[in-house]
Amino acid sequence: MSKQKKRQSWFILIVSIILLCAILYWINTNSSPSITPIKPTKPSNSDQVQTNDSDLASTNLEKLRVANPESGQDYERANFSSGWAKWRSCNVRQKILNRDIVNKKIASNGCTVIGGQLIDPYTGQTIELANKSAVSRKVQIDHVVALGNAWRTGARYLSPDERKQLANDDLELIAVSATANQEKSDMDASEWLPSNNAFHCSYVARQIAVKIKYRLWITAKEKTAMLSVLKTCPEQKLPTQ
Repeated sequence: MSKQKKRQSWFILIVSIILLCAILYWINTNSSPSITPIKPTKPSNSDQVQTNDSDLASTNLEKLRVANPESGQDYERANFSSGWAKWRSCNVRQKILNRDIVNKKIASNGCTVIGGQLIDPYTGQTIELANKSAVSRKVQIDHVVALGNAWRTGARYLSPDERKQLANDDLELIAVSATANQEKSDMDASEWLPSNNAFHCSYVARQIAVKIKYRLWITAKEKTAMLSVLKTCPEQKLPTQ
């Protein structure tokens, strides 16, 4: 084979290789499969997370024993210890005032409230507290389950330490207007509800939580009243501690 023919053969081979590479490159860049995005599917009813209703007030109401109240003629405040338990250099009353009063002013002892505002949950009104005297006169700490009511519905069977704990429990205590607290006295939910309708559900839920915690019972009329309230707020939960 002559040199010229050899050169032609090599030239043809090189051109062929170049063409083949070009063809392969074109195929690779233009024939990639398209990717179709996967649309999220709506879970069926069987896949839905089931709502846990164990903390609903209405569910827990059914756990309470229904019975007639005892006479309570032997009730005394001292049945639940004498006065408030200690808190810091003050007492539990000051603890609740610190929790519930807003824009508060505190004395130099670090706990006595000497001014501020109380948004009274029982009336829905804002009570201005200009000084320590105003706090003492206008605000009282209510036992949500009145101690007299608690005594008539099982608290007499608690130990002295448990009764003291009940009387000083954050769950059981709330700062309210003195007038509303005195109006309530020791009545249960079938006899008295706050004038602030918006607070009825929270009020009843808190009573249920206290009665469950301290193994107290409710009367049939009390349960009916509570059910009537909770029908207006079926998703009402028990308060956390």
